[in-house]
Amino acid sequence: MGQIEERLDRGIGLKNDGLYEEAQGEFKAILEVDIDCAEAHRQLGLVYGFIGLFDEAIEELMVAVRLDEQNLCARNDLALTYSMLGMCDEAKAEFEAVLMVDPTNEIARNNIIYFV
Repeated sequence: MGQIEERLDRGIGLKNDGLYEEAQGEFKAILEVDIDCAEAHRQLGLVYGFIGLFDEAIEELMVAVRLDEQNLCARNDLALTYSMLGMCDEAKAEFEAVLMVDPTNEIARNNIIYFV
């Protein structure tokens, strides 16, 4: 396992334990080495959402999606963040994008019904 993967794992563990500041540090350190690491952007976006930095969360999740358009987890996370913020058109568009790739995606299927 490489250094980036180790930092990702450590950052996700810290995030899951509610240690958001420490998790941010791990994800930002990864991005200093590899600015195009979609998963680090995704995880940093999730951390920002958990601490109420919603503009930053959306920015990071959008970068993750731009870097890896096939990452359905990032697209669902972005859609769920949009939903939470009442950005219905944006949420619906992201859930639809997920369902175009994976029509059986449970998260998208369970949530798009609120926008139809």
